[in-house]
Amino acid sequence: MTRHTIVLQPSGFAIEADEDTSILHAFEAAGIELPSSCRNGTCRTCICRVRSGAAAHRIEWPGLSFDEKREGYILPCVAVARGDLVIEAPVARRIAWE
Repeated sequence: MTRHTIVLQPSGFAIEADEDTSILHAFEAAGIELPSSCRNGTCRTCICRVRSGAAAHRIEWPGLSFDEKREGYILPCVAVARGDLVIEAPVARRIAWE
């Protein structure tokens, strides 16, 4: 299985993720929280911007406009890495495990 490095900016949090695991799920599994709600690509709570690299959405039409997609926005709840990524996610935070 192919794995890719995904880095969140400005926090610098970095993980390795399988190419078939959603970006949101991969970060949650690593103890890093991104804002989320619906988890199916419609509410836009998790919207982030790809600064470098490649990602693909697992659904045909996520809740993004054509312009947003062209500008590099993704919905990590339904997006997967297609190479190493740097993503702008200013409100990411480490989850405190109890």
